Amino acid sequence: MDLNPIVLSIPIFFILMGIELVIERISHKELYRLPDAIANLSCGITSQLSGLFLKILAVGVYQILFENFAFFTLERSWLYWLGLVLLVDLAYYWAHRMSHEVNLFWGGHVVHHQSEEYNLSVALRQSSLQVVWTFAFSLPIAFLGFDTTDFVLISALNTLYQFWIHTELIKKLPWPIELIFNTPSHHRVHHGRNPKYIDKNHAGSLIIWDRMFGTFQEEEEHPTYGITKPINSWNAVFANFSHYADMAQDLKRIPKWTDKIIYIFSKPGWLPKELGGPRPVPEVDERTYHKYDTPSPMSLNLYVLFQYILCLTGTALFLFKQEGFAMSEKVFIALLITLTVVNCGVLFEKRTWAYYSEWFRIVSYPILLSVLAYVNNWSTSLHLLSVAYLLISVLWFYSIATNEKRLRTA
Repeated sequence: MDLNPIVLSIPIFFILMGIELVIERISHKELYRLPDAIANLSCGITSQLSGLFLKILAVGVYQILFENFAFFTLERSWLYWLGLVLLVDLAYYWAHRMSHEVNLFWGGHVVHHQSEEYNLSVALRQSSLQVVWTFAFSLPIAFLGFDTTDFVLISALNTLYQFWIHTELIKKLPWPIELIFNTPSHHRVHHGRNPKYIDKNHAGSLIIWDRMFGTFQEEEEHPTYGITKPINSWNAVFANFSHYADMAQDLKRIPKWTDKIIYIFSKPGWLPKELGGPRPVPEVDERTYHKYDTPSPMSLNLYVLFQYILCLTGTALFLFKQEGFAMSEKVFIALLITLTVVNCGVLFEKRTWAYYSEWFRIVSYPILLSVLAYVNNWSTSLHLLSVAYLLISVLWFYSIATNEKRLRTA
């Protein structure tokens, strides 16, 4: 079974987040908010699901170039692995930097920066589309003769390294570490929306690239996290397309085709002179700044948490077993999971359509499971689980929906 290290590390991610939550409770810090954490994890889920289809393209192109156009035949040695580690991290730096400096590419990366919190769940908040714009930055490594399997492994390890730096619990580390490696302090700067922190510290594992190429910024005042135009939604699918929706609106306003093209490939915020020119990064006024918030009753919080734990469990099992499914089955299951994570987010926003969508989901999913169990002669216990899930979900959600309707009409 060919599993990447990121999928294998899922249990470790949740153990570490659990430890961070325990420390949060003991220290009375406010690091997590339930809707935000669920939105972060949902973006991670949709990213993994889309990766089942898009990463095949990216790795496939690398393999074609390696097999047919590699300039060298390299023997594996410590020098080989050191060179691959450095090249993968350098390619990541430039892909990441361009994802901030090119408007089109920013749409594929902005998802990771939308959270207004900074905790380990933010590390899992990934875009479903970023690989489309960034995979080409690593292709020169294929020409140099580094094996595809080795490249995929080191790239995954580079991504895994960046998980632990998404925390406020670790302050500054000893000077030699801060000098060479990307650390929580350096990466907090990267997630800051303060003007002095914008487009700084693009490093993956090694901060040396930012120091070399002039994009390094020391952490000074505490960052305000998020993006300059907050998304104000917990919807994981909307999160992936919101920037492109904004781009479409801007492109309608830009009269010249040449300026439209410049807009697509300029830095985010660029506009032609007749529309006011480049938009400056707004200062953060701590007196008026408020995080997006959607207060909800404990009953709804517990209900969403219950549904989400089931969704996470099902998603993890699917990712571990996905090689055994046909492409059409993968697409269908991915859509079922996506509907669940979208519902779990927008229920916090109390949107009317979300209630109808959730009713459809909690009734249709167990019926579908029972039908599949019957057709495929699966264990009869699945029928019992379907009935149990249906009864629990319907009664629980009916209570929540009735109470919400009562509050609206009061």
